[in-house]
Amino acid sequence: MELKLSVVTIEKPETINFVLGQSHFIKTVEDIHETLVSTVPGIRFGLAFCEASGACLVRWSGTDDEMIALAQRNAMALACGHCFILFLGQGFYPINILNSLKSVPEVARIYCATANPTQVIVAETEQGRGILGVIDGFKSKGIEDDEGINWRKGLLRKIGYKLG
Repeated sequence: MELKLSVVTIEKPETINFVLGQSHFIKTVEDIHETLVSTVPGIRFGLAFCEASGACLVRWSGTDDEMIALAQRNAMALACGHCFILFLGQGFYPINILNSLKSVPEVARIYCATANPTQVIVAETEQGRGILGVIDGFKSKGIEDDEGINWRKGLLRKIGYKLG
């Protein structure tokens, strides 16, 4: 049995957030769609799911053609059984949908939710492909100091995630 490791870079515009996860059933596509539109009315997103048996197609849904196309392209590049990738339109963020997404019965794991540059470590055997993990963003450069703490706290208040 031969094992091949590869790195798949998620291709996306710099400011677009996405969620990469694992699920277990074709019903995932409809259930995630329903969850997103009921959690954040008017949400713009594209979702693609790599079917792991039968026709092994990339199944998809969404409310934004650009995000749908982005999800489809990245899902085909991953081609890992039962993974899903969800791209959120400009101005929509994982923090607003992540708990609802995790409560979808088919969702087994969330690998990452980010706008950072991301690489996915993929293992391939003669049977198929699977995600081993992700590299989300860049290597740490140091420990935050008082200036860094003040910057972080100020940012969270500026964008409305903390009060006062």
